[in-house]
Amino acid sequence: MRTVAQAVARVLADAGVEHGFTVPGESFLGLLDAFADTPELTLVSTRHESGAAFMAEACGKLRGVPAVAMASRGPGATNLSIGVHTARQDGTPMVVLLGQVPSTKLGRDSFQEVDLAAMYAPLATSATQPATAAEVPGAVAEALAQATGPRPGPAVVAVPSDFWDEPFPGTLPAPARLAAPEPDVAEIAERLGAARSPVVITGARDPDGHRELVATAEALGLAIYTGFRRQDAFPEDHPQFAGHLGLSVPEAQLKALEDADVVLTVGMRLDEVTSQGFRFPLPEQEHLELPPSALAELRAKTPPRQRDWSVAHEAVREFTTPPEFGPGAALHPTEVVRALRRLAPRDAVVTNDAGNFSGFAHRYWCFTEPRTQLGPCNGAMGYAVPAAVAAQLLEPGRAVIAMVGDGGALMTGQEIETAVRHRAPIVVVVFQNGLYGTIALHQVKSGRPMSAVDIGAVDFAGWARSLGAAGRTVETREQLEPAIRAALAEQRPCVLDVRTDPDVLTADARLGDFLET
Repeated sequence: MRTVAQAVARVLADAGVEHGFTVPGESFLGLLDAFADTPELTLVSTRHESGAAFMAEACGKLRGVPAVAMASRGPGATNLSIGVHTARQDGTPMVVLLGQVPSTKLGRDSFQEVDLAAMYAPLATSATQPATAAEVPGAVAEALAQATGPRPGPAVVAVPSDFWDEPFPGTLPAPARLAAPEPDVAEIAERLGAARSPVVITGARDPDGHRELVATAEALGLAIYTGFRRQDAFPEDHPQFAGHLGLSVPEAQLKALEDADVVLTVGMRLDEVTSQGFRFPLPEQEHLELPPSALAELRAKTPPRQRDWSVAHEAVREFTTPPEFGPGAALHPTEVVRALRRLAPRDAVVTNDAGNFSGFAHRYWCFTEPRTQLGPCNGAMGYAVPAAVAAQLLEPGRAVIAMVGDGGALMTGQEIETAVRHRAPIVVVVFQNGLYGTIALHQVKSGRPMSAVDIGAVDFAGWARSLGAAGRTVETREQLEPAIRAALAEQRPCVLDVRTDPDVLTADARLGDFLET
Protein backbone atom coordinates (compact mmCIF):
# COMPACT_ATOMS: atom_id res chain seq x y z
CA MET A 1 0.00 0.00 0.00
CA ARG A 2 1.21 3.50 -0.80
CA THR A 3 2.23 5.85 1.95
CA VAL A 4 0.94 9.42 2.01
CA ALA A 5 4.34 10.60 0.78
CA GLN A 6 4.32 8.14 -2.12
CA ALA A 7 0.81 9.24 -3.05
CA VAL A 8 1.93 12.89 -3.02
CA ALA A 9 4.93 12.11 -5.24
CA ARG A 10 2.68 10.32 -7.73
CA VAL A 11 0.16 13.20 -7.78
CA LEU A 12 3.02 15.62 -8.54
CA ALA A 13 4.56 13.45 -11.25
CA ASP A 14 1.20 12.85 -12.94
CA ALA A 15 0.69 16.63 -13.04
CA GLY A 16 3.94 17.11 -14.97
CA VAL A 17 6.13 18.31 -12.11
CA GLU A 18 9.78 17.45 -12.77
CA HIS A 19 11.91 18.99 -10.01
CA GLY A 20 11.94 19.44 -6.26
CA PHE A 21 14.44 21.73 -4.51
CA THR A 22 15.22 21.54 -0.84
CA VAL A 23 17.54 21.61 2.11
CA PRO A 24 16.67 18.22 3.64
CA GLY A 25 14.97 18.21 7.01
CA GLU A 26 13.81 15.60 9.49
CA SER A 27 10.17 16.70 9.31
CA PHE A 28 9.64 15.34 5.77
CA LEU A 29 11.90 12.30 5.51
CA GLY A 30 9.14 10.20 3.96
CA LEU A 31 8.69 12.75 1.18
CA LEU A 32 12.43 12.72 0.44
CA ASP A 33 12.24 8.93 0.11
CA ALA A 34 9.22 9.14 -2.19
CA PHE A 35 10.88 11.74 -4.44
CA ALA A 36 13.98 9.58 -4.76
CA ASP A 37 11.84 6.56 -5.67
CA THR A 38 9.76 8.33 -8.35
CA PRO A 39 11.59 8.22 -11.71
CA GLU A 40 9.83 11.29 -13.16
CA LEU A 41 10.96 13.49 -10.26
CA THR A 42 14.44 14.93 -9.73
CA LEU A 43 15.40 15.98 -6.22
CA VAL A 44 18.01 18.76 -5.93
CA SER A 45 19.65 19.42 -2.58
CA THR A 46 20.58 23.10 -2.22
CA ARG A 47 22.80 24.94 0.22
CA HIS A 48 20.10 27.26 1.60
CA GLU A 49 16.31 27.25 1.55
CA SER A 50 16.20 30.63 -0.20
CA GLY A 51 18.22 29.08 -3.02
CA ALA A 52 15.75 26.19 -3.19
CA ALA A 53 12.79 28.57 -3.44
CA PHE A 54 14.44 30.72 -6.11
CA MET A 55 15.27 27.60 -8.13
CA ALA A 56 11.68 26.39 -7.98
CA GLU A 57 10.45 29.84 -8.98
CA ALA A 58 12.82 29.97 -11.96
CA CYS A 59 11.60 26.56 -13.13
CA GLY A 60 8.02 27.78 -13.06
CA LYS A 61 8.95 30.83 -15.13
CA LEU A 62 10.79 28.80 -17.75
CA ARG A 63 8.29 25.98 -18.15
CA GLY A 64 4.95 27.32 -16.98
CA VAL A 65 4.67 24.14 -14.88
CA PRO A 66 5.23 24.35 -11.12
CA ALA A 67 8.30 22.93 -9.48
CA VAL A 68 8.32 22.03 -5.79
CA ALA A 69 10.16 23.87 -3.03
CA MET A 70 10.45 21.89 0.18
CA ALA A 71 11.59 22.91 3.65
CA SER A 72 11.42 21.80 7.22
CA ARG A 73 9.40 23.36 10.01
CA GLY A 74 10.24 26.69 11.64
CA PRO A 75 13.69 27.91 10.56
CA GLY A 76 13.69 26.12 7.20
CA ALA A 77 10.21 27.32 6.31
CA THR A 78 11.02 30.92 7.20
CA ASN A 79 14.22 30.80 5.12
CA LEU A 80 12.15 29.59 2.18
CA SER A 81 9.70 32.49 2.33
CA ILE A 82 11.66 34.99 0.20
CA GLY A 83 11.28 32.85 -2.92
CA VAL A 84 7.61 32.27 -2.18
CA HIS A 85 7.02 36.00 -2.05
CA THR A 86 8.88 36.31 -5.36
CA ALA A 87 6.57 33.74 -6.96
CA ARG A 88 3.52 35.53 -5.55
CA GLN A 89 4.45 38.92 -6.99
CA ASP A 90 5.68 37.46 -10.28
CA GLY A 91 2.65 35.24 -10.79
CA THR A 92 4.83 32.14 -11.04
CA PRO A 93 3.34 28.67 -10.49
CA MET A 94 5.00 26.88 -7.55
CA VAL A 95 4.07 24.20 -5.04
CA VAL A 96 5.56 24.52 -1.56
CA LEU A 97 5.60 21.47 0.72
CA LEU A 98 6.62 22.10 4.32
CA GLY A 99 7.29 19.64 7.07
CA GLN A 100 5.55 20.51 10.34
CA VAL A 101 5.90 19.32 13.92
CA PRO A 102 4.11 16.00 14.66
CA SER A 103 0.35 16.21 14.83
CA THR A 104 0.40 15.18 18.50
CA LYS A 105 2.48 18.26 19.38
CA LEU A 106 0.67 20.92 17.36
CA GLY A 107 -0.40 24.06 19.19
CA ARG A 108 1.97 23.59 22.14
CA ASP A 109 4.77 25.92 20.98
CA SER A 110 6.79 22.80 20.26
CA PHE A 111 10.39 22.75 19.10
CA GLN A 112 10.58 24.80 15.87
CA GLU A 113 6.79 25.14 15.68
CA VAL A 114 5.31 27.96 13.61
CA ASP A 115 1.74 28.25 12.41
CA LEU A 116 2.88 27.79 8.82
CA ALA A 117 -0.51 28.14 7.16
CA ALA A 118 -1.06 31.47 8.92
CA MET A 119 2.49 32.64 8.23
CA TYR A 120 2.27 31.91 4.51
CA ALA A 121 -1.30 33.09 3.96
CA PRO A 122 -0.33 36.64 2.87
CA LEU A 123 2.65 35.38 0.83
CA ALA A 124 0.97 32.65 -1.18
CA THR A 125 -1.97 32.01 -3.47
CA SER A 126 -3.19 29.48 -0.92
CA ALA A 127 -1.81 28.03 2.32
CA THR A 128 -3.26 25.01 4.12
CA GLN A 129 -2.41 22.43 6.76
CA PRO A 130 -4.39 19.17 6.48
CA ALA A 131 -5.93 17.92 9.72
CA THR A 132 -5.45 14.22 8.91
CA ALA A 133 -2.99 12.14 6.92
CA ALA A 134 -5.72 11.04 4.51
CA GLU A 135 -6.29 14.66 3.47
CA VAL A 136 -2.70 15.33 2.38
CA PRO A 137 -2.73 14.05 -1.24
CA GLY A 138 -5.97 15.91 -1.90
CA ALA A 139 -4.48 19.08 -0.42
CA VAL A 140 -1.49 18.75 -2.75
CA ALA A 141 -3.77 18.22 -5.76
CA GLU A 142 -5.66 21.37 -4.75
CA ALA A 143 -2.34 23.22 -4.38
CA LEU A 144 -1.44 22.27 -7.95
CA ALA A 145 -4.79 23.62 -9.14
CA GLN A 146 -4.31 26.88 -7.23
CA ALA A 147 -0.72 27.29 -8.43
CA THR A 148 -1.76 27.02 -12.08
CA GLY A 149 -5.09 28.83 -11.77
CA PRO A 150 -6.30 32.07 -13.37
CA ARG A 151 -3.69 33.99 -11.38
CA PRO A 152 -0.74 31.59 -11.05
CA GLY A 153 1.34 31.69 -7.91
CA PRO A 154 2.76 29.67 -5.02
CA ALA A 155 0.49 27.25 -3.17
CA VAL A 156 1.64 26.01 0.23
CA VAL A 157 0.83 22.79 2.08
CA ALA A 158 2.24 22.23 5.58
CA VAL A 159 2.20 18.58 6.67
CA PRO A 160 2.80 17.25 10.19
CA SER A 161 5.85 15.00 10.10
CA ASP A 162 4.04 11.86 11.24
CA PHE A 163 1.59 12.03 8.33
CA TRP A 164 4.12 11.25 5.58
CA ASP A 165 4.58 7.57 6.46
CA GLU A 166 0.91 6.85 7.13
CA PRO A 167 -0.76 4.46 4.64
CA PHE A 168 -2.93 5.96 1.93
CA PRO A 169 -5.47 3.41 0.69
CA GLY A 170 -7.63 5.84 -1.26
CA THR A 171 -7.81 6.76 -4.95
CA LEU A 172 -5.19 9.24 -6.09
CA PRO A 173 -6.72 12.70 -6.52
CA ALA A 174 -6.13 14.68 -9.71
CA PRO A 175 -5.77 18.47 -9.78
CA ALA A 176 -8.89 20.26 -10.94
CA ARG A 177 -8.59 22.91 -13.63
CA LEU A 178 -9.70 26.26 -12.28
CA ALA A 179 -11.49 28.09 -15.06
CA ALA A 180 -10.68 31.69 -15.81
CA PRO A 181 -13.44 34.02 -17.04
CA GLU A 182 -13.82 33.69 -20.79
CA PRO A 183 -12.87 36.93 -22.53
CA ASP A 184 -15.30 38.50 -24.97
CA VAL A 185 -12.87 38.43 -27.88
CA ALA A 186 -15.42 39.86 -30.31
CA GLU A 187 -15.97 42.86 -28.04
CA ILE A 188 -12.22 43.41 -27.63
CA ALA A 189 -11.76 43.12 -31.40
CA GLU A 190 -14.43 45.76 -31.95
CA ARG A 191 -12.77 48.13 -29.46
CA LEU A 192 -9.33 47.62 -30.99
CA GLY A 193 -10.68 48.07 -34.48
CA ALA A 194 -12.17 51.43 -33.52
CA ALA A 195 -9.14 52.60 -31.53
CA ARG A 196 -6.98 55.46 -32.70
CA SER A 197 -3.69 54.40 -31.09
CA PRO A 198 -3.96 51.16 -29.10
CA VAL A 199 -0.98 49.80 -27.20
CA VAL A 200 -0.31 46.43 -25.60
CA ILE A 201 1.46 45.70 -22.32
CA THR A 202 2.59 42.10 -22.27
CA GLY A 203 4.28 39.67 -19.95
CA ALA A 204 3.49 36.43 -21.79
CA ARG A 205 6.61 34.25 -21.69
CA ASP A 206 5.84 31.08 -23.61
CA PRO A 207 7.10 30.64 -27.20
CA ASP A 208 3.61 30.20 -28.65
CA GLY A 209 2.40 33.41 -27.04
CA HIS A 210 5.54 35.19 -28.22
CA ARG A 211 4.92 34.17 -31.84
CA GLU A 212 1.22 35.00 -31.67
CA LEU A 213 1.89 38.43 -30.22
CA VAL A 214 4.39 39.31 -32.95
CA ALA A 215 1.90 38.21 -35.61
CA THR A 216 -0.95 40.11 -33.93
CA ALA A 217 1.07 43.29 -33.48
CA GLU A 218 2.09 43.26 -37.13
CA ALA A 219 -1.40 42.51 -38.44
CA LEU A 220 -3.25 45.03 -36.25
CA GLY A 221 -0.63 47.77 -36.04
CA LEU A 222 -0.15 47.66 -32.26
CA ALA A 223 2.67 49.19 -30.22
CA ILE A 224 4.05 46.75 -27.66
CA TYR A 225 5.41 47.46 -24.19
CA THR A 226 6.84 44.70 -21.99
CA GLY A 227 6.19 44.45 -18.26
CA PHE A 228 8.86 44.83 -15.59
CA ARG A 229 11.50 42.11 -16.00
CA ARG A 230 9.42 40.46 -18.72
CA GLN A 231 11.47 41.81 -21.61
CA ASP A 232 11.59 38.42 -23.33
CA ALA A 233 7.84 38.66 -24.06
CA PHE A 234 8.44 40.60 -27.31
CA PRO A 235 11.54 41.20 -29.48
CA GLU A 236 13.12 44.46 -28.39
CA ASP A 237 14.57 45.02 -31.85
CA HIS A 238 11.12 44.89 -33.49
CA PRO A 239 10.01 48.23 -35.01
CA GLN A 240 6.76 48.10 -33.02
CA PHE A 241 8.49 47.66 -29.67
CA ALA A 242 7.81 50.78 -27.59
CA GLY A 243 9.77 50.02 -24.42
CA HIS A 244 10.30 48.09 -21.22
CA LEU A 245 8.15 49.39 -18.36
CA GLY A 246 10.82 49.09 -15.71
CA LEU A 247 12.39 51.54 -13.28
CA SER A 248 13.45 55.06 -14.33
CA VAL A 249 11.78 54.96 -17.75
CA PRO A 250 12.28 58.27 -19.58
CA GLU A 251 9.19 60.26 -20.46
CA ALA A 252 9.95 60.05 -24.18
CA GLN A 253 9.57 56.29 -23.97
CA LEU A 254 6.21 56.60 -22.20
CA LYS A 255 4.66 58.98 -24.74
CA ALA A 256 3.02 56.28 -26.88
CA LEU A 257 1.47 54.80 -23.73
CA GLU A 258 0.35 58.21 -22.51
CA ASP A 259 -1.25 59.03 -25.87
CA ALA A 260 -3.03 55.67 -26.21
CA ASP A 261 -6.81 55.52 -26.15
CA VAL A 262 -6.90 51.75 -25.54
CA VAL A 263 -4.49 49.76 -23.37
CA LEU A 264 -4.60 45.96 -23.77
CA THR A 265 -2.73 43.83 -21.24
CA VAL A 266 -1.78 40.32 -22.36
CA GLY A 267 -0.65 37.60 -20.00
CA MET A 268 0.17 39.63 -16.88
CA ARG A 269 -1.19 41.81 -14.11
CA LEU A 270 -0.28 45.49 -13.96
CA ASP A 271 2.09 45.55 -11.00
CA GLU A 272 3.34 48.77 -9.44
CA VAL A 273 6.53 49.07 -11.46
CA THR A 274 4.97 48.09 -14.80
CA SER A 275 2.15 50.59 -14.27
CA GLN A 276 4.76 53.24 -13.36
CA GLY A 277 3.53 53.69 -9.81
CA PHE A 278 -0.09 52.85 -10.76
CA ARG A 279 -0.07 55.78 -13.20
CA PHE A 280 -1.26 53.69 -16.15
CA PRO A 281 -3.78 53.09 -17.51
CA LEU A 282 -4.88 56.72 -17.27
CA PRO A 283 -8.48 57.38 -16.17
CA GLU A 284 -9.53 58.29 -19.70
CA GLN A 285 -7.96 55.20 -21.26
CA GLU A 286 -9.97 52.05 -21.88
CA HIS A 287 -8.27 49.04 -20.29
CA LEU A 288 -8.83 45.59 -21.80
CA GLU A 289 -7.36 42.22 -20.78
CA LEU A 290 -6.70 39.11 -22.85
CA PRO A 291 -4.92 35.78 -22.31
CA PRO A 292 -2.19 34.92 -24.83
CA SER A 293 -4.20 31.88 -25.96
CA ALA A 294 -6.85 34.20 -27.43
CA LEU A 295 -4.49 36.23 -29.64
CA ALA A 296 -5.10 34.18 -32.79
CA GLU A 297 -8.86 34.61 -32.39
CA LEU A 298 -8.41 38.34 -31.80
CA ARG A 299 -6.34 38.64 -34.96
CA ALA A 300 -8.98 36.80 -36.97
CA LYS A 301 -11.80 39.04 -35.70
CA THR A 302 -10.07 42.44 -35.96
CA PRO A 303 -9.68 44.27 -39.28
CA PRO A 304 -6.00 44.51 -40.23
CA ARG A 305 -4.46 47.94 -39.89
CA GLN A 306 -1.06 49.60 -40.09
CA ARG A 307 0.14 52.35 -37.77
CA ASP A 308 3.45 54.17 -37.69
CA TRP A 309 5.27 53.58 -34.39
CA SER A 310 8.67 54.78 -35.60
CA VAL A 311 8.77 57.70 -33.15
CA ALA A 312 8.08 55.40 -30.21
CA HIS A 313 10.70 52.87 -31.33
CA GLU A 314 13.25 55.62 -31.96
CA ALA A 315 12.85 56.69 -28.32
CA VAL A 316 13.75 53.12 -27.35
CA ARG A 317 16.73 53.09 -29.69
CA GLU A 318 18.08 56.35 -28.27
CA PHE A 319 17.65 55.13 -24.69
CA THR A 320 19.42 51.84 -25.35
CA THR A 321 22.33 53.16 -27.43
CA PRO A 322 25.41 52.90 -25.20
CA PRO A 323 27.75 55.87 -24.78
CA GLU A 324 31.35 55.91 -25.97
CA PHE A 325 34.02 55.19 -23.38
CA GLY A 326 37.39 56.84 -23.63
CA PRO A 327 40.70 55.05 -23.05
CA GLY A 328 41.94 54.77 -19.51
CA ALA A 329 38.49 54.99 -17.89
CA ALA A 330 37.53 52.43 -15.26
CA LEU A 331 35.49 49.45 -16.47
CA HIS A 332 31.86 50.51 -16.89
CA PRO A 333 28.91 48.09 -16.31
CA THR A 334 27.51 49.04 -19.72
CA GLU A 335 30.63 47.69 -21.39
CA VAL A 336 30.26 44.42 -19.50
CA VAL A 337 26.64 43.92 -20.58
CA ARG A 338 27.29 44.82 -24.21
CA ALA A 339 30.30 42.51 -24.42
CA LEU A 340 28.26 39.66 -22.94
CA ARG A 341 25.48 40.32 -25.44
CA ARG A 342 27.87 40.29 -28.39
CA LEU A 343 29.50 37.03 -27.40
CA ALA A 344 26.64 34.99 -25.90
CA PRO A 345 24.28 32.91 -28.05
CA ARG A 346 21.10 34.67 -29.10
CA ASP A 347 18.96 32.32 -26.99
CA ALA A 348 21.11 32.48 -23.85
CA VAL A 349 19.11 32.59 -20.63
CA VAL A 350 19.92 35.67 -18.56
CA THR A 351 19.16 35.69 -14.86
CA ASN A 352 19.51 39.02 -13.12
CA ASP A 353 19.61 39.88 -9.47
CA ALA A 354 18.13 42.95 -7.83
CA GLY A 355 20.15 46.13 -7.44
CA ASN A 356 21.26 49.15 -9.43
CA PHE A 357 23.57 47.06 -11.63
CA SER A 358 20.52 45.23 -13.05
CA GLY A 359 19.44 48.42 -14.77
CA PHE A 360 22.37 48.03 -17.15
CA ALA A 361 21.15 44.56 -18.16
CA HIS A 362 17.59 45.82 -18.68
CA ARG A 363 18.75 48.74 -20.77
CA TYR A 364 21.53 47.27 -22.88
CA TRP A 365 20.97 43.52 -23.35
CA CYS A 366 18.24 43.64 -26.05
CA PHE A 367 16.08 40.56 -25.48
CA THR A 368 14.74 38.99 -28.66
CA GLU A 369 13.83 35.38 -27.83
CA PRO A 370 11.12 33.97 -25.51
CA ARG A 371 12.03 32.57 -22.10
CA THR A 372 15.47 34.13 -21.99
CA GLN A 373 15.03 36.43 -18.96
CA LEU A 374 14.62 35.43 -15.34
CA GLY A 375 14.45 38.27 -12.82
CA PRO A 376 12.60 38.89 -9.54
CA CYS A 377 9.76 41.37 -9.98
CA ASN A 378 9.65 41.85 -6.21
CA GLY A 379 13.27 43.04 -6.16
CA ALA A 380 14.57 40.15 -4.05
CA MET A 381 18.35 40.07 -3.78
CA GLY A 382 20.08 36.72 -4.16
CA TYR A 383 17.91 35.51 -7.04
CA ALA A 384 20.32 35.31 -9.97
CA VAL A 385 22.69 32.47 -9.03
CA PRO A 386 20.02 29.96 -7.87
CA ALA A 387 17.82 30.84 -10.86
CA ALA A 388 20.75 30.19 -13.19
CA VAL A 389 21.33 26.77 -11.63
CA ALA A 390 17.69 25.84 -12.19
CA ALA A 391 17.71 27.15 -15.77
CA GLN A 392 20.80 25.10 -16.62
CA LEU A 393 19.26 21.95 -15.13
CA LEU A 394 16.12 22.47 -17.21
CA GLU A 395 17.88 23.58 -20.41
CA PRO A 396 21.29 21.84 -20.42
CA GLY A 397 21.93 22.69 -24.07
CA ARG A 398 21.63 26.46 -23.60
CA ALA A 399 24.05 29.04 -22.30
CA VAL A 400 22.94 30.46 -18.94
CA ILE A 401 24.39 33.70 -17.61
CA ALA A 402 23.75 35.04 -14.13
CA MET A 403 24.31 38.76 -13.60
CA VAL A 404 24.65 39.64 -9.93
CA GLY A 405 26.12 42.36 -7.75
CA ASP A 406 28.62 41.61 -5.04
CA GLY A 407 25.89 41.99 -2.41
CA GLY A 408 23.59 39.46 -4.06
CA ALA A 409 26.48 37.07 -4.73
CA LEU A 410 27.32 37.03 -1.03
CA MET A 411 23.72 36.12 -0.17
CA THR A 412 23.19 32.99 -2.28
CA GLY A 413 26.41 32.51 -4.24
CA GLN A 414 27.01 29.29 -2.32
CA GLU A 415 24.62 27.67 -4.81
CA ILE A 416 27.60 27.64 -7.17
CA GLU A 417 28.49 24.48 -5.26
CA THR A 418 25.11 23.07 -6.28
CA ALA A 419 25.93 23.88 -9.90
CA VAL A 420 29.29 22.12 -9.56
CA ARG A 421 27.69 19.05 -8.02
CA HIS A 422 25.11 18.83 -10.80
CA ARG A 423 27.60 19.67 -13.57
CA ALA A 424 25.61 22.74 -14.59
CA PRO A 425 28.05 25.02 -16.47
CA ILE A 426 26.52 28.38 -15.61
CA VAL A 427 28.42 31.63 -16.10
CA VAL A 428 28.15 33.95 -13.09
CA VAL A 429 29.17 37.55 -13.72
CA VAL A 430 29.70 39.42 -10.45
CA PHE A 431 29.58 43.20 -10.84
CA GLN A 432 31.83 44.08 -7.91
CA ASN A 433 31.84 47.74 -6.89
CA GLY A 434 32.03 47.31 -3.12
CA LEU A 435 28.69 48.96 -2.50
CA TYR A 436 24.98 48.36 -1.97
CA GLY A 437 24.44 50.75 -4.85
CA THR A 438 20.65 51.08 -4.73
CA ILE A 439 20.66 52.09 -1.07
CA ALA A 440 23.64 54.39 -1.54
CA LEU A 441 21.78 56.16 -4.34
CA HIS A 442 18.67 56.60 -2.20
CA GLN A 443 20.81 58.00 0.61
CA VAL A 444 22.77 60.55 -1.42
CA LYS A 445 19.74 61.64 -3.49
CA SER A 446 17.89 62.50 -0.28
CA GLY A 447 20.87 64.36 1.20
CA ARG A 448 21.69 61.69 3.75
CA PRO A 449 25.18 60.43 4.50
CA MET A 450 26.01 56.97 3.19
CA SER A 451 25.82 54.41 5.96
CA ALA A 452 25.81 50.58 6.15
CA VAL A 453 26.34 50.29 2.37
CA ASP A 454 30.01 49.33 2.12
CA ILE A 455 30.86 45.78 1.03
CA GLY A 456 34.35 44.50 1.70
CA ALA A 457 36.63 43.45 -1.14
CA VAL A 458 36.11 39.78 -2.02
CA ASP A 459 38.14 37.51 -4.29
CA PHE A 460 35.12 35.98 -6.00
CA ALA A 461 37.29 34.16 -8.54
CA GLY A 462 39.26 32.47 -5.78
CA TRP A 463 36.07 31.71 -3.89
CA ALA A 464 34.61 30.08 -7.00
CA ARG A 465 37.68 27.90 -7.43
CA SER A 466 37.38 26.78 -3.80
CA LEU A 467 33.87 25.51 -4.65
CA GLY A 468 35.09 23.55 -7.66
CA ALA A 469 34.15 26.13 -10.31
CA ALA A 470 36.40 28.10 -12.62
CA GLY A 471 37.11 31.68 -11.61
CA ARG A 472 38.59 34.67 -13.42
CA THR A 473 39.16 38.26 -12.34
CA VAL A 474 38.50 41.08 -14.82
CA GLU A 475 39.83 44.52 -14.01
CA THR A 476 40.33 46.11 -17.44
CA ARG A 477 38.42 46.25 -20.72
CA GLU A 478 41.31 44.41 -22.41
CA GLN A 479 40.66 41.44 -20.13
CA LEU A 480 36.89 41.48 -20.59
CA GLU A 481 36.18 39.77 -23.92
CA PRO A 482 38.83 37.03 -23.54
CA ALA A 483 37.44 36.21 -20.09
CA ILE A 484 33.85 36.02 -21.40
CA ARG A 485 34.87 33.78 -24.30
CA ALA A 486 36.72 31.45 -21.94
CA ALA A 487 33.80 31.35 -19.50
CA LEU A 488 31.29 30.47 -22.23
CA ALA A 489 33.57 27.67 -23.40
CA GLU A 490 33.95 26.12 -19.92
CA GLN A 491 32.39 22.74 -19.28
CA ARG A 492 31.85 23.62 -15.64
CA PRO A 493 30.48 26.61 -13.72
CA CYS A 494 32.57 29.73 -14.06
CA VAL A 495 32.59 32.99 -12.10
CA LEU A 496 33.81 36.24 -13.64
CA ASP A 497 34.77 38.68 -10.89
CA VAL A 498 34.36 41.95 -12.79
CA ARG A 499 35.69 45.01 -10.96
CA THR A 500 33.48 47.88 -12.13
CA ASP A 501 33.80 51.60 -11.49
CA PRO A 502 32.51 52.25 -7.93
CA ASP A 503 31.54 55.80 -8.91
CA VAL A 504 28.93 54.51 -11.40
CA LEU A 505 25.57 54.02 -9.68
CA THR A 506 23.31 53.89 -12.74
CA ALA A 507 23.67 54.52 -16.45
CA ASP A 508 22.82 58.16 -15.80
CA ALA A 509 24.11 58.83 -12.27
CA ARG A 510 27.52 58.93 -10.64
CA LEU A 511 28.15 58.95 -6.92
CA GLY A 512 30.53 61.89 -7.23
CA ASP A 513 27.79 64.06 -8.75
CA PHE A 514 25.88 63.96 -5.47
CA LEU A 515 28.84 64.16 -3.10
CA GLU A 516 30.14 67.34 -4.75
CA THR A 517 26.91 69.30 -4.26
